[in-house]
Amino acid sequence: MAASELYTKFARVWIPDPEEVWKSAELLKDYKPGDKVLLLHLEEGKDLEYHLDPKTKELPHLRNPDILVGENDLTALSYLHEPAVLHNLRVRFIDSKLIYTYCGIVLVAINPYEQLPIYGEDIINAYSGQNMGDMDPHIFAVAEEAYKQMARDERNQSIIVSGESGAGKTVSAKYAMRYFATVSGSASEANVEEKVLASNPIMESIGNAKTTRNDNSSRFGKYIEIGFDKRYRIIGANMRTYLLEKSRVVFQAEEERNYHIFYQLCASAKLPEFKMLRLGNADNFNYTKQGGSPVIEGVDDAKEMAHTRQACTLLGISESHQMGIFRILAGILHLGNVGFTSRDADSCTISPKHEPLCIFCDLMGVDYEEMCHWLCHRKLATATETYIKPISKLQATNARDALAKHIYAKLFNWIVDNVNQALHSAVKQHSFIGVLDIYGFETFEINSFEQFCINYANEKLQQQFNMHVFKLEQEEYMKEQIPWTLIDFYDNQPCINLIESKLGILDLLDEECKMPKGTDDTWAQKLYNTHLNKCALFEKPRLSNKAFIIQHFADKVEYQCEGFLEKNKDTVFEEQIKVLKSSKFKMLPELFQDDEKAISPTSATSSGRTLLTRTPAKPTKGRPGQMAKEHKKTVGHQFRNSLHLLMETLNATTPHYVRCIKPNDFKFPFTFDEKRAVQQLRACGVLETIRISAAGFPSRWTYQEFFSRYRVLMKQKDVLSDRKQTCKNVLEKLILDKDKYQFGKTKIFFRAGQVAYLEKLRADKLRAACIRIQKTIRGWLLRKKYLRMRKAAITVQRYVRGYQARCYAKFLRRTKAATIIQKYWRMYVVRRRYKIRRAATIVLQSYLRGFLARNRYRKILCEHKAVIIQKRVRGWLARTHYKRSMHAIIYLQCCFRRMMAKRELKKLKIEARSVERYKKLHIGMENKIMQLQRKVDEQNKDYKCLVEKLTNLEGIYNSETEKLRSDLERLQLSEEEAKVATGRVLSLQEEIAKLRKDLEQTRSEKKCIEEHADRYKQETEQLVSNLKEENTLLKQEKEALNHRIVQQAKEMTETMEKKLVEETKQLELDLNDERLRYQNLLNEFSRLEERYDDLKEEMTLMVHVPKPGHKRTDSTHSSNESEYIFSSEIAEMEDIPSRTEEPSEKKVPLDMSLFLKLQKRVTELEQEKQVMQDELDRKEEQVLRSKAKEEERPQIRGAELEYESLKRQELESENKKLKNELNELRKALSEKSAPEVTAPGAPAYRVLMEQLTSVSEELDVRKEEVLILRSQLVSQKEAIQPKNTMTDSTILLEDVQKMKDKGEIAQAYIGLKETNRLLESQLQSQKRSHENEAEALRGEIQSLKEENNRQQQLLAQNLQLPPEARIEASLQHEITRLTNENLYFEELYADDPKKYQSYRISLYKRMIDLMEQLEKQDKTVRKLKKQLKVFAKKIGELEVGQMENISPGQIIDEPIRPVNIPRKEKDFQGMLEYKKEDEQKLVKNLILELKPRGVAVNLIPGLPAYILFMCVRHADYLNDDQKVRSLLTSTINSIKKVLKKRGDDFETVSFWLSNTCRFLHCLKQYSGEEGFMKHNTSRQNEHCLTNFDLAEYRQVLSDLAIQIYQQLVRVLENILQPMIVSGMLEHETIQGVSGVKPTGLRKRTSSIADEGTYTLDSILRQLNSFHSVMCQHGMDPELIKQVVKQMFYIIGAITLNNLLLRKDMCSWSKGMQIRYNVSQLEEWLRDKNLMNSGAKETLEPLIQAAQLLQVKKKTDDDAEAICSMCNALTTAQIVKVLNLYTPVNEFEERVSVSFIRTIQMRLRDRKDSPQLLMDAKHIFPVTFPFNPSSLALETIQIPASLGLGFISRV
Repeated sequence: MAASELYTKFARVWIPDPEEVWKSAELLKDYKPGDKVLLLHLEEGKDLEYHLDPKTKELPHLRNPDILVGENDLTALSYLHEPAVLHNLRVRFIDSKLIYTYCGIVLVAINPYEQLPIYGEDIINAYSGQNMGDMDPHIFAVAEEAYKQMARDERNQSIIVSGESGAGKTVSAKYAMRYFATVSGSASEANVEEKVLASNPIMESIGNAKTTRNDNSSRFGKYIEIGFDKRYRIIGANMRTYLLEKSRVVFQAEEERNYHIFYQLCASAKLPEFKMLRLGNADNFNYTKQGGSPVIEGVDDAKEMAHTRQACTLLGISESHQMGIFRILAGILHLGNVGFTSRDADSCTISPKHEPLCIFCDLMGVDYEEMCHWLCHRKLATATETYIKPISKLQATNARDALAKHIYAKLFNWIVDNVNQALHSAVKQHSFIGVLDIYGFETFEINSFEQFCINYANEKLQQQFNMHVFKLEQEEYMKEQIPWTLIDFYDNQPCINLIESKLGILDLLDEECKMPKGTDDTWAQKLYNTHLNKCALFEKPRLSNKAFIIQHFADKVEYQCEGFLEKNKDTVFEEQIKVLKSSKFKMLPELFQDDEKAISPTSATSSGRTLLTRTPAKPTKGRPGQMAKEHKKTVGHQFRNSLHLLMETLNATTPHYVRCIKPNDFKFPFTFDEKRAVQQLRACGVLETIRISAAGFPSRWTYQEFFSRYRVLMKQKDVLSDRKQTCKNVLEKLILDKDKYQFGKTKIFFRAGQVAYLEKLRADKLRAACIRIQKTIRGWLLRKKYLRMRKAAITVQRYVRGYQARCYAKFLRRTKAATIIQKYWRMYVVRRRYKIRRAATIVLQSYLRGFLARNRYRKILCEHKAVIIQKRVRGWLARTHYKRSMHAIIYLQCCFRRMMAKRELKKLKIEARSVERYKKLHIGMENKIMQLQRKVDEQNKDYKCLVEKLTNLEGIYNSETEKLRSDLERLQLSEEEAKVATGRVLSLQEEIAKLRKDLEQTRSEKKCIEEHADRYKQETEQLVSNLKEENTLLKQEKEALNHRIVQQAKEMTETMEKKLVEETKQLELDLNDERLRYQNLLNEFSRLEERYDDLKEEMTLMVHVPKPGHKRTDSTHSSNESEYIFSSEIAEMEDIPSRTEEPSEKKVPLDMSLFLKLQKRVTELEQEKQVMQDELDRKEEQVLRSKAKEEERPQIRGAELEYESLKRQELESENKKLKNELNELRKALSEKSAPEVTAPGAPAYRVLMEQLTSVSEELDVRKEEVLILRSQLVSQKEAIQPKNTMTDSTILLEDVQKMKDKGEIAQAYIGLKETNRLLESQLQSQKRSHENEAEALRGEIQSLKEENNRQQQLLAQNLQLPPEARIEASLQHEITRLTNENLYFEELYADDPKKYQSYRISLYKRMIDLMEQLEKQDKTVRKLKKQLKVFAKKIGELEVGQMENISPGQIIDEPIRPVNIPRKEKDFQGMLEYKKEDEQKLVKNLILELKPRGVAVNLIPGLPAYILFMCVRHADYLNDDQKVRSLLTSTINSIKKVLKKRGDDFETVSFWLSNTCRFLHCLKQYSGEEGFMKHNTSRQNEHCLTNFDLAEYRQVLSDLAIQIYQQLVRVLENILQPMIVSGMLEHETIQGVSGVKPTGLRKRTSSIADEGTYTLDSILRQLNSFHSVMCQHGMDPELIKQVVKQMFYIIGAITLNNLLLRKDMCSWSKGMQIRYNVSQLEEWLRDKNLMNSGAKETLEPLIQAAQLLQVKKKTDDDAEAICSMCNALTTAQIVKVLNLYTPVNEFEERVSVSFIRTIQMRLRDRKDSPQLLMDAKHIFPVTFPFNPSSLALETIQIPASLGLGFISRV
């Protein structure tokens, strides 16, 4: 490929820059061969002419496409060079906040100088088990790769961590060790992983210090080997140290500190245990104040000291040894304060009783005078004599410092030895992983011996690194069968030879140290003479004769020769050491013992290697020749030996490299200094890795990935079924130079730059396709826009024209309207004028006409009134005359008629005297009387009418008279008024004249008043307006205040509601937390229980104890059980003899616990007995007081008291008996040793078992007797108290008379009240007793009816049976009847023991008789069988021919002809009966050997639970306490055993979870509690438990169900976990949406669906399988919802966690894939009707993360939308997704840093968890809502396949 094809216009390149190292630019025109200048445009907007080098004519480096920037692996970059590496690291570090990046096999770690939340246990779990390329780069990924390779390849591993001081080496090594400790765990209970981690604080305190570059800089190198056993669990560790910087003990540069431990001691000096050290502030000591920076910001030395001491304690360093360490360290500090005084130039002295020296000698336990002498003198030995020589002040100071350094180095080695001893394991080591934390390449202004050794070590490590990288490249090419040529890479062997070969630098240094007068100058001259101009890597500075330069692999370094010899010798005066060895302080001489004695056994590794440090070997006592020889070993020699040993170890392992980079020298967080970064990249070998990779084929693609990515470059005809051949054909067309790529077996290898070229072709193709799509779309859009505009224009025109027409019509209407208005207005004006005139005329006419009319009216009125007066007077005169005449005439008539009547009367009297006349008259008299009577009646009527008329006429007359009178009076008055009016008219005229004058005056006043009123009115209106305004303002204020009050009330209401809702939510959360905490405790308890069982099994295996028969599982179902566990355990011992054959160690805790429980029970019985005795005594006293009652019934009462006293005596005797038995148990247990006591054959064991059996029986009897006594006491109390009140009234009166005191009378009154209450209670109790008796009689009648029905059924059944079976069945029925009758009478006679005892005796007699009858029947049956056999033989011999003609069916069926008799169905009670000895068989067949996939598939859901409950019901019906408890205990233990054995099988766990819940629901449904009986039928209510309350066992079963649920969740999590990432993230459900990006050496898992990969369909199939299994097992619907919710939470959490840890998954297309996958899961929920299960809500974080990948991420509005949308994600997760967002194609854009900061600012007030990952191990608290069963127990049939023929339905 020609350069002109790549260096085209707009291509981007890198050019060197002195400030930024490399700067990006863009070509302004195409490059043509021969051009010497490139026209570039810089990013800051400037144009530049870049001149090419005329000699090399090298073009600038090309920049990678944007989609390759920020890659996880630097080798994935198409252009591999220094600027690309630097830019990729900077983008990841600054923009994405990612500190880890792969570079081939190297992990580059940049120190962020900030605590990041990426090292939690959730991150460790996320990386555990993952492939290295699948997740984002991390130190945990490297550790996981090492751990996986160790387990897979069975080869030891090493992690080599290197870098500058302050780059984060120690922290990286620490996190790697934490990963191993967390993932692998320990092989024992000694918590080795905690000890391994605890070694870090100790080594940091004694080996780390603050430097100008790092606050916690390791001043030594260490290699920690973490040992693993065959199961790859940590068993121990071993540590080697290299090159401790001893000079720091006595000297620190500016702004640096000594080792941390000194400052920790000074900060803790005030502690009581440290007062003897006599320490103070760090500024008081010479060795801690030189740097001038005694405090590190953010570090509390006192707290660090506590952590150090805690770590020492954890590692087994005793308190005495810790105090010894602190004494030595304090002594070093005091030694540094020792001052010398010069006597002359060659001698010095120490002042007497010098305080620092005194303290030093006291702490060290040495003689003051001797130490003072040898600090100022030294001993010189020659061949003939030895003499003592004083030394100068400078020499003495140096000797003091050398002694301090030597003591500290010895202490350091001693601590390392003890740490190794604590980490040593007695178990054989199978493999190990070594973590090397060693200094990186160093170069300073002044480089000395330490830098020389460090750079020497880095040369060796770099050589090993280069060879390993080259080896991996070679293996890859050979694996893919690609021809390869030798790659030229830098070999630093010449530099290593210069340092370590014969006559090398170290060799010459050791030789010069042997010379008596050797100096640094002479050694420098030897170097010049030996290597100058002979070795190209060795140079001499121009201006110095005391320095030399070495060309290292990283850079040239100038070393100053001054101090090399002294540091290499590391000399200490022997006399001072001898003084210390003679110390009384025991620990101090241990530091200076021989190496063989000082080194602990654990300091050797498992392979037998001895721990080698760089400190010189110690001389052996008594061998001065060897001592001198040993002292000749120099530091350089030791360091070289230990380095060779380290390289041998590393070469024997598989190395993994971590290169730590320091981004800046100022410790600023996330600040990147390009210059410093490039220096370190060059020094640590990263660029060398890039160069080696670039020299070959750095880009590698599988054929499927290449096809998926570059499918757009192929035509349809190029696509073949063979992907490999397709890729070959396409590549031959795209890249003509065949040397640029190679075809391997599974991959395509590309040279550097080829992937960028292919990406360019792909981008061009996509761009062309985008342009075509855009062209078409834009044309379509513009056409649509034109049509819309045209349509809009037509519409606008139509509306405009319509508007204009409407306006013209409106104008015409207005014109017409104006004309009409004018017409009507003119008419109105004229009409108004006319009306005014007409009205005025009419008014005048009316007034005039009125005046004339009134005059005429007055005249007529006067005439009319005169006529009326005349008429009335004349009428009165006429009537008066008429009345007088009429009166006279009537008077005359009356007188005449009276005279005539008298005459007639006389005649009548005469006629009446004669009879005949009477008779004549009598004839027709009756008729006449009748006629007369009629006439009289008619006359009466006429009279009444006339009277009425007369009355009316009188009324009319009177009214008319009164009217005339009133008219007359009125006329008279009017006449008088007329006269008066005439006078008044005259006066009124005068008054009118006056009034006119007053009117004029009033008018004038009116005008003034009106004017004043107007003014007042205006003022008033103004005032009113002002008041209105003020009123308006006040109203507004009032309304505002009211609104504010309403608002505040509303806000307060809302606040209270919110608070209430929040408190409710908080309470719900607290409830869930408590439930979760309780369930976690249950989980932990079950784990510990399993661990305990495993340990017992291991112990059993270790002691080789055989395990015959069934192994016992201890019941762990309750922690607060007392009696029922005791009885159940006794039952277990009685029923299962095989258990007694178990090992003795298992029986010890069980029997002793039973013994203690028995003792406790006896104590309780004694207490109950004492209470009863006290109560009886009190009652006896009351009885003695009631004399009357004793007189009435003395014999009965005496008998009762005698019976009760006998009972008490029996109880006391039984208690004494129990005590004696317990004493015998104690003696039997104390006579033998513990192991022999509980042995199955031991006498104590037999005694214990016998006594336990008898005691359990006695306890049952005692409990019954106690109940009887209690009931008697209650009845006695009720009887005595009323009887005491019913005494003689005379006695009461006498007592009252005797009570003279008021208090006595009050007491008597209270007593009477109590008596009345007792009488009332007695009446009520009698009433209740009568009701109970009636109810009992009804129940007895019902039972008799049922008995009758059963007898009839039994008779029908017996008739169908053969004669022999009839007898046996009748006997069996009789026994059952007697048993039921026994139970009935036992309840009936519970209050009368004598009757019950007599009944028991009779019952026993009947049972004995029945047993005798049964035996007789058995004998008869046996005889008959024998006779039958004899007869059968005879018949067979004599009648063979006849038998051939007769069918055997006829012979058999003949005696069973009664089958045809009809029978009734048996009425079952929903109970199952089994014998006690069959309990184990029941548990075995129903639980232990039942397989859900086999027999259980065809069963009724929950059938085992129903069977078990029906068995419990029968035991409850029999009132068998032990049977109930034994069955429940065996059931629980058996379920646990099944789950432990087959706990990994989902079907098994689901099956037993369903049955456990059903068993629990049955116990609730039939418990008899009202809350659980609401949905029962009447028949089901009859099946409720009657004798036992199993509430405690319900809690035990609930806990067991919780444990099974948690196990079910773990099982489904283990099944789903391998599928989730592949199916939800990696697999392309929508093909072609996402393209595969180029990858580097760390290959990720392919997203292409191969045969072995999981897809979304795999997940859905698995979910269907889970759901169908749970439904098939009859699991409660609510429980299924909780399981589904948990499954979806696991899917969402694992998917989101992997998304947050995988940069390659954070793209727009992947967001679409995730949303599609989530929609498929939601569709599955809808299909299963589980949308209300809460499962969808658990996927909300994942949904929002997918939406976040797809939404627009540019503007502030986008940020606001994201903040409101992502409410289920934490701030850390949102920022992480935005940082990881990676474009897959060029048309996508990265998220800008400013946008991410905007998001952070908006979310800063959100209070959420800082945790990055979701807790995938979280289990929601489970609940078991009560779900009653509608299945009737009596209808359940037991299949024969269960093998439960030994149980029978009842």
